[in-house]
Amino acid sequence: MAPVKRKKTPRKSLPQTHRSATPAPPNPVSPSTGLADQLHSAAIHLLRRLRVRDIESGIGPAQLSALSVLVFGGPKSLGELAGAEQVRPPTMSRIVAGLERSGLARRQATEDGRRIRLEATPLGVTLMWEGRQRRVASLAKALDSLPATEQTQLHGAVTLLQRILLNL
Repeated sequence: MAPVKRKKTPRKSLPQTHRSATPAPPNPVSPSTGLADQLHSAAIHLLRRLRVRDIESGIGPAQLSALSVLVFGGPKSLGELAGAEQVRPPTMSRIVAGLERSGLARRQATEDGRRIRLEATPLGVTLMWEGRQRRVASLAKALDSLPATEQTQLHGAVTLLQRILLNL
């Protein structure tokens, strides 16, 4: 018996976003949109690479982020801290409880006694500054590999980034 020949059916072409695991980026609307996309990606990758140094702190990213707000932004109410971290107050309560157990943050009553303020303890401040020094040292080491002219260009770019931050 001869093999049965099947009709070949044409394959339907899938849209670009379904062909691979990584969808193609949208076409930039303007040159500034393309630049914004590149800057966004570079900033995220930079922070992820530096965040590896945070493991040495011994606390998780959520607690470290909340502690950072208290150390570099000053004492906050639970609601203010939750707002700064873009989480709900019950979530922040759990994060703060962990910081308190570790001796990194404490609750302080306000003068009227109706509210509490959360503040970093001296141990929390030390932990944050040591973490910042580790991240800065890692970044400085990478910057040292650049020629002086590129370091100067980067200095100018940082100045521009600081101006951009004022408009966000």
